[in-house]
Amino acid sequence: MSYIDELGTAAKAAEAKMTLVGTKDKNAALKAISEALLNNKELIIKENKRDIENAKINGMTESLIDRLTLTEARIDGMSEGVLQVMALKDPIGEIIGGEELPNGLCIEQKRVPLGVIGIIFESRPNVTVDAAVLCLKAGNVCILRGGSDAIYSNKCLIKLMREAVASKGLPEDAIQLVVDTSRPVANELMKADKYIDVLIPRGGGGLIRSVMQNSTIPVIQTGEGNCHVYVDRFADIDMAVNIVDNAKTQRPSVCNAIENVLVHKDVAEQFYTALNKKWNGKVKIFGDETCGKFMEMQGTATEEEYAKEFLDYAIAVKTVNSIDEAIAHINKYGTKHSECIVTINHDNAVKFQRLVDAAAVYVNASTRFTDGFEFGLGAEIGISTQKLHARGPMGLKALTTYKYLISGNGQIRN
Repeated sequence: MSYIDELGTAAKAAEAKMTLVGTKDKNAALKAISEALLNNKELIIKENKRDIENAKINGMTESLIDRLTLTEARIDGMSEGVLQVMALKDPIGEIIGGEELPNGLCIEQKRVPLGVIGIIFESRPNVTVDAAVLCLKAGNVCILRGGSDAIYSNKCLIKLMREAVASKGLPEDAIQLVVDTSRPVANELMKADKYIDVLIPRGGGGLIRSVMQNSTIPVIQTGEGNCHVYVDRFADIDMAVNIVDNAKTQRPSVCNAIENVLVHKDVAEQFYTALNKKWNGKVKIFGDETCGKFMEMQGTATEEEYAKEFLDYAIAVKTVNSIDEAIAHINKYGTKHSECIVTINHDNAVKFQRLVDAAAVYVNASTRFTDGFEFGLGAEIGISTQKLHARGPMGLKALTTYKYLISGNGQIRN
């Protein structure tokens, strides 16, 4: 039996037990996880520092090291996030439809767990906790495969969560970690369809494409965020500068940070001058000729830059002649994640929201709000950029499916 077979077998056994676990017991386990995180801050930070030291040796960028780093404040936030999930209404068992047919058959449509969920993600240890507790609250079993860059952090967090879950009588194998982060084991995991019901990749474009191409398990595509802000000819320039600054620099390493700015030619000089003053060299800019007249540029933007998810203090900029050109550019290069228009023109705002194909389309607000907590969903498993079966921030309900329950009194079909 291979390593993945062992994990899969344990997961299926845990799935059968989780089917019978009620809300009260799930919440007790989540509370225990929250407390375990708070009570073991020193241990978590110690293990996390091992990952950070290795990341620095391997030349990881500062923005990616920031994604990897766990501080006391971030652990507090993770613990609070667990309690927020605990406070959410349990979706399992909800009757979402049904009727009595003329022949007397009673049909109910009932919400149930997805089953065993595999999650492949990169170097963000907070995802380890978010994914585990969301899956647990929705009655699922999870097999988590994080990146090698966060292996010490993930092993520590998984151990604490498994112990917490077991202390409340739930199967510890409801939360599992793929400790072997080698490529062959990852490929085997992507083909373990006899154990895993759904596979969710969280990370950059390379990871997502690899999973989509290699998996024999149904995949929910998440994460890659080539997001844009379009500064319309009717934009409030101060508002536009603040939104672009926040969406790019508040935390550039995350998927809802913008990677492109499109600016209408009629406000180009005014906007570029103001943004150049705001950033003052903080962000590397790849732009066009018009942009170069008013901003300090790193280089000319090409197809490569317009399609790139920088995840850093860098951005591609383009001057456009119309809102239609902006929409066409976004629909060509965007990843269907989060897009924004800054405008005071109602018709343009409506047009943009109707024609831009993305999970979240903003008017006059930063794309950084595309987040489960900010949307009131609690923690999220990821941002789905596809249309089936979930789209946008994936909270608890996105981790469920449904079954039909049919009751009769002897009916047979003619």
